[in-house]
Amino acid sequence: MELIIALAIGVLFSVGVYLVLSKSLLRILLGTTLITHGVHLLLLTMSGLKTGAAPLLGEEAEAYVDPLPQALILTSIVISFGVTAFFIVLAYRTYRSTGTDDVEGTKEERR
Repeated sequence: MELIIALAIGVLFSVGVYLVLSKSLLRILLGTTLITHGVHLLLLTMSGLKTGAAPLLGEEAEAYVDPLPQALILTSIVISFGVTAFFIVLAYRTYRSTGTDDVEGTKEERR
């Protein structure tokens, strides 16, 4: 199972980096989103894919799952949502002021 998730992480990172290196602001936005999803899967995989019960008081189980990686991933999801919202607003304002989605076009407009 870890091998399949490791391959998925590699695909997400490679597609994300490819999109970030493009010239379109929308593709850069999608690339950063894919990279953050890859980081979420990486955190989950590094903590170990374990099976067990939730660590609740009063429950007797043979094995418990560590809740810390899940809390870190949830925090990372909230932060990436905020950063994505900021990137969307920034890309929209750039498009409104320059009239283009191309990063190279915005560089020529400033001169």
